[in-house]
Amino acid sequence: MAFPDFPFDKQLPSFIKHQDVLQYLEKYATHFNLLQHIKFETQVIKVQPIHCPKEQSPTGQDQKWEVTSAPVLDSKKSVTEEYDAVIVCNGHYAVPLIPKVPGLETFSGEIIHSHTYRAPEDFKNQTVLCLGAAASGQDISIDLSSEAKMVYLCHNKSLIQSPLPPNVQQKPGIQSVSGSTVTLNNGEEISADCLLFCTGYHFRFPFLTESCHLHIEEERLTPLYKHLIHTEFPTLSFIGICKTICPFPQFHVQILLVLAALDGSFQLPSKEEMDADTEADYQKRLSEGLPKRHAHTMGNRQWAYNDEIARLAGCELIQKSVKNLYDAVHETRVKNLVGYKRVNYEMVNECSYSEAC
Repeated sequence: MAFPDFPFDKQLPSFIKHQDVLQYLEKYATHFNLLQHIKFETQVIKVQPIHCPKEQSPTGQDQKWEVTSAPVLDSKKSVTEEYDAVIVCNGHYAVPLIPKVPGLETFSGEIIHSHTYRAPEDFKNQTVLCLGAAASGQDISIDLSSEAKMVYLCHNKSLIQSPLPPNVQQKPGIQSVSGSTVTLNNGEEISADCLLFCTGYHFRFPFLTESCHLHIEEERLTPLYKHLIHTEFPTLSFIGICKTICPFPQFHVQILLVLAALDGSFQLPSKEEMDADTEADYQKRLSEGLPKRHAHTMGNRQWAYNDEIARLAGCELIQKSVKNLYDAVHETRVKNLVGYKRVNYEMVNECSYSEAC
């Protein structure tokens, strides 16, 4: 998970807590002297393209960007500045996606999203129905089992093959809700104290004006070349749009490609060529049966994608050991969802890893 140029503390276990990730990023910023360039407690309110003569633009583009920001605690003190490029890195785990379920508004218990889940103690002796069995749904269900009376993991995927705690049962997805009763897709009815939606997030960029021409339809963002660079405004880019990835290594090669495009060391194709490349990627996903909402989901695709981005950027490829370890942990997780985090690993060289003692 680490950036290639800054490893995690070797004293940490392989599966770390969010506090450790925060500390890692703080150390990264200090090590590379980045804090002096960061405005904290500042909200970006508006971003819009403005045109200027090419000879006045260091990037050679005929546009700049007007960015309006303000202190979080005093939005009246806004300032508007001009920039040559904008790189959007606001993530996509802030706006919960809760699907429409008939009768959901009648539910008599608590409705929450995984975004606000914190501790299993909050659900002591309750019957909890978790909707969604991707990473969050699986992890939270296991976590809840220590305190909840019963956990129903509801999803429409193939059954999880790993042994689960005795009070965690897999069930089909939700059909409807009435009071405290939840009807599943197979007609079975369950009385629940809490509905916990582990159903992902929406992409949201409230600071981008309509003139930025970013379109979001069923969680697909267009027009983005390589899930990264706006094809109409090449000085507008988006880091970290892809889902189901090993994040920091991918962010590393993505930003290097963006910088290469900005300084001219990488010549972007024409808008028409970039749009065609984007459409080809999307159509390939559709032909494989993926819905539109998975237009930016990577999974096994991430490794070929990362290598392609690195080659275009002219930088080193991500070490093979990262892929090998990622794949091995995924395989272990499938077989042992409850205990896979108890194992620690260490990198041996750029191609291999080993289990740490």
